[in-house]
Amino acid sequence: MAEGAVTHPGETYDQRAARLDRAREVVALEWAQFQRVRGEDGRAACQDDPAEFEVQRLGQFMTWPMPLLDSYLADLEAAEAAGRNLLTEKYARMMEPTDPERYARELAPHLPVLPDARIAAHEALITTQLGWARDFHRRYPALAAGMRVLTTAEDTRDATSFETYLRGELATYSDRTLALYRALVDSLVETGQNLTWRTVAYTVILAGYEGLDAAEAAHRR
Repeated sequence: MAEGAVTHPGETYDQRAARLDRAREVVALEWAQFQRVRGEDGRAACQDDPAEFEVQRLGQFMTWPMPLLDSYLADLEAAEAAGRNLLTEKYARMMEPTDPERYARELAPHLPVLPDARIAAHEALITTQLGWARDFHRRYPALAAGMRVLTTAEDTRDATSFETYLRGELATYSDRTLALYRALVDSLVETGQNLTWRTVAYTVILAGYEGLDAAEAAHRR
């Protein structure tokens, strides 16, 4: 896979610009909901860093096609209208392995119940994405050293893994959004691509690096 090859095949400049605008709409609404997340110890430092939040979230959302962005934006808007906060729900679900007693007592009763078929769909996606993440960690160890640990088995009260974070995030998607996300993952599997690679490639470019190799070299110093 060529360095910097993170474009969507056949996408025109205007289409890419429109997709970037939509991704920024998504990030803005997520940021608004993130500001209302309250942890056990109050606000987190990352809630006062909008620039870093934008880089990290745009890095993810720029890998998404427009229909998926539109669907997730609709999820966020519907949640706002219904008085729900998808970011609060995501972080609450992430506490299930790190603080199971508090999760069961205080958080789970306020979260939507997920059907078994929905949970199975999440786990299939997580298995695929963990494979991609492990491959990325092997190829870019310096960058990986600054990322989340990979598996739920490595979670602590102070550090949440990629697996646990992804499980919490998938649970906030509507059925429509999850189906579109699954289609994205399936298309990348079929073409031999890696979503972690694409996400981090966008992220480091947004952070000012020329690409993954340049970012990896900088993090080795």
